[in-house]
Amino acid sequence: KIADDAVTKDKLLSHNYPAFDANMSDNQELTNGVTAKLNFDEEKFDTDNFYDTSSYRFTPLVAGKYLVYAYAAFTGVSNSQLVEANIFLYKNGSGYAQNRCNLQSNPGNAMGLYISRIIEFNGSSDYVETYGYINTNNSTERVMGTNDRFTGFGAYRIGD
Repeated sequence: KIADDAVTKDKLLSHNYPAFDANMSDNQELTNGVTAKLNFDEEKFDTDNFYDTSSYRFTPLVAGKYLVYAYAAFTGVSNSQLVEANIFLYKNGSGYAQNRCNLQSNPGNAMGLYISRIIEFNGSSDYVETYGYINTNNSTERVMGTNDRFTGFGAYRIGD
């Protein structure tokens, strides 16, 4: 049994910070078949200023475990052109997690991908970034960023 004073609002809320949420302010053109960093350049919020909108990198200076998430809408611009898309979380410059969708047998126009992982950060030098990959049957590939409903990247601390 938990004592009445054992759980307080302040104790619960303190574990969910630092936190941030960012999105793309515009479409990002990608090179077909090349993995590239996704440019989440517009913050919705950043509780401790640990997200950098120029390097698109989150470097929390508070150690702990964080729920990290990202989502993006990939498009081949025209119908039946999108073959494959991937979204990645990179920790300290190396691939950490990936979500992939392959439409090889039935190419489409667009797809949305989501990824989330619990990642532990050391509170000093660890950082996370989001990357994307697209394969199409044409020369126009992009991540749709003109609406914040299509893209997002964020994290919040969930514990020690």
